[in-house]
Amino acid sequence: MPEHPARDTPRILEAMLPLIGIPLSLDDRERWRPGRRYLYLDELYPRAVEKAGGLPVLLPAHGNPREWADRIDALLIPGGDDLLPPSPYPESVSFTPTPQAQLRFDRALLKASLEQNRPALGICYGAQLLALHHSGQLHHHIPSDLPDANDHQLPETEGRHPIQIEPESRLKEVVESETTSVNSLHQQAIANPGRGMKVSARAPDGVVEAIEAIDRPFVLGVQWHPERLPGAAGQGLIQALVSAARRG
Repeated sequence: MPEHPARDTPRILEAMLPLIGIPLSLDDRERWRPGRRYLYLDELYPRAVEKAGGLPVLLPAHGNPREWADRIDALLIPGGDDLLPPSPYPESVSFTPTPQAQLRFDRALLKASLEQNRPALGICYGAQLLALHHSGQLHHHIPSDLPDANDHQLPETEGRHPIQIEPESRLKEVVESETTSVNSLHQQAIANPGRGMKVSARAPDGVVEAIEAIDRPFVLGVQWHPERLPGAAGQGLIQALVSAARRG
């Protein structure tokens, strides 16, 4: 029995629970207070990880990505701002760019985590980052690039649309169905999932809604927000990440 049970309890819990790394978003535009920079995260992400039996570890963008990848058991890259296109769009199209310091950290963290064979789940921006990491391509503005596509920036609390899941996919194993309904909150989408990745779900208009690694046990990216969604395609997806982290 530990010599100091109360003091040792957090360390005991940490040893039992899989550590799920979640990179924090960086505000470098002084949106809240002039002269100050903030790290922030929607609280629903760590809540969902805790509910699934994991221990969320919030990772600051100024940390050492390789050291964090060594310590965590799985990686969850949350939704975020836009990834800027390589060539300009019309002035009528606006983007909220991801800060470069955050983008460098997130890409390095993802690279190091995959090199360590950590399970990974990318959500919205995180899914797009997965594609870019594997030399994939994006539709940087759905209305401009895919004018026949449906609106994928639906109301946060009520917006849902169906998706079709590939039968031979890890996502189908998690959701246990080839169709489900998801919440959609994105103006960018994946055009090409990249080398070693495949499309595992699409919306009825053909827009890619999920990708996954071909030869890794659990590396998934989804355009919807499972942290805000009940059921197998929501909290169940977070649970699957934590379960994969337990298996190592």
